[in-house]
Amino acid sequence: MRFLKPTRLRLYSQIFFFALFLLLLLRTEFRGSLSSSAQEIRLPYPVGLFFRLDPLVAISTALASHALYKGLLVSLIILIPTLFFGRFFCGWICPLGSIHHFFGSLKSERKRGKQLLDSNRYKRWQNTKYYLLAAVLVAAALGSGILGWLDPFSFLVRSLALSILPGTNYGLQALLRLLEQSPWGALRGIGGALHFVLGALVLNFKQPYFRQGVWLGALFIFIVALNFRITRFWCRAICPLGALLGLISRWSVLGLVKDSAKCNDCNRCLLRCQGGDDPIGGVAWHQPECHLCLNCVGECPEHALHFKLFPTQQTAGANLQRRKLLTGLAAGAAVVPLMRSTPGFAAERHERLLRPPGSVDEEFFLARCIRCGECMKVCPNNALQPALTQAGLEGLWTPILVPRIGYCETSCVLCSQVCPTGAIWEITAKEKGWSVDVGSTSKPIRLGTAFYDRGRCLPWAMATDCIVCEEWCPTSPKAIYFRPAEVFDAAGNPKQVKQPYLDPARCVGCGACEKACPVQDRPAVYVTSVGESRSRSNQILLNRRKG
Repeated sequence: MRFLKPTRLRLYSQIFFFALFLLLLLRTEFRGSLSSSAQEIRLPYPVGLFFRLDPLVAISTALASHALYKGLLVSLIILIPTLFFGRFFCGWICPLGSIHHFFGSLKSERKRGKQLLDSNRYKRWQNTKYYLLAAVLVAAALGSGILGWLDPFSFLVRSLALSILPGTNYGLQALLRLLEQSPWGALRGIGGALHFVLGALVLNFKQPYFRQGVWLGALFIFIVALNFRITRFWCRAICPLGALLGLISRWSVLGLVKDSAKCNDCNRCLLRCQGGDDPIGGVAWHQPECHLCLNCVGECPEHALHFKLFPTQQTAGANLQRRKLLTGLAAGAAVVPLMRSTPGFAAERHERLLRPPGSVDEEFFLARCIRCGECMKVCPNNALQPALTQAGLEGLWTPILVPRIGYCETSCVLCSQVCPTGAIWEITAKEKGWSVDVGSTSKPIRLGTAFYDRGRCLPWAMATDCIVCEEWCPTSPKAIYFRPAEVFDAAGNPKQVKQPYLDPARCVGCGACEKACPVQDRPAVYVTSVGESRSRSNQILLNRRKG
């Protein structure tokens, strides 16, 4: 039956898992009502499911933190079958692999004959991914999570959530506004219907904005566009997860059998091969490179190719060069101390390095964070942004709180729920301790401390009343308070104003005051990381120990 052809089953599997991935990514957003209450706010979907299926994330997190975060043992669902069936994950499940597969299938076939066939043969540069795998695992063992730069799920979520989806949302909103404001009633009706449907399925509750979004999007488009030159270039040469699964699949019991007697050298199998694993006759089959897409079996007109358990034909392994492997290991061992000791690239404590609530100390945060962007995607106030230089080169694309864009909501702990590796420890609203109605006597989690620039503050510098910062302060009692003062206006007339002060013992560093400050270009009140709960040394108040 045509419906049950192996390639059709693989296609249905790719569509299902990509749709599931996209659904979970779109649902990584809170659409309810946030309030300063003790009610626990939780997402109804397991949005981190694909990260839990990623064995590379589990291994690197274990190496970096010497602990296995809960849920990552689920990756054995992928790891164990790979021992028996090879890299089925790359060809049947991986959403990024499905994207590359789709665009690779659109590649122009203007090149004919030997030139086209040679371009899809196995190449030694495909071993690059194994050397990258060695480098990132050594870096993880040294306590760095730079694996997240290349992990396929981190790369895909970061690119889509912080760039592609916000751009798509902006474009769709503009189109819907154009339809809904049309002078023709039919177009307005179509626009309203589309807005209702897309609002429930695709559109964000409010337009998100992310720093570096254009560069993240450009990098993603460039990687995808490489498929028009080399089919699944990312999967063949870069992906460290593919390298890990390739090494494990070297001993799988499922293999490709070539019947040379039936082969007529049409090379159709080579033309449609996704992994560059040489399914043609007369050469060894490179088992670690096979994505199990089954195109070769489906394309063979003579049925000379088929997969079999415990095949007797000889296969080729990864064939790594010892010198290059040692270079990869050395690069991973050298990059971490170089990043941490070089001025301008070191992760020294930046004053505006505000991490999400529940984050572990910076050393462990950089070890655990895989730069996936899940916390930034779920933040209801768009407050979390990808870091550029605030955490050094090692902290590139890790999440930081930017109060001028958005503040940390009092009762929200969504970022801690979606973090797949424990870089942001899962907390409750009660443990966060910011809600007025919680009634907890424990110390609240502090992200930093607010400070006033009196030269820019309206009551201090311009003899103008302003109480916005105090109104927005969520703590109880409020961390911001006023003292009346007599000042003089430009004409020399005395005037009574309320000048704001801040109690650092009450401030939690949420950034609401900075967000609301009416001084637009550079706020008169700003939050720095000093006083954060996660650090024992980055403190402003020294507390004397009792006794």
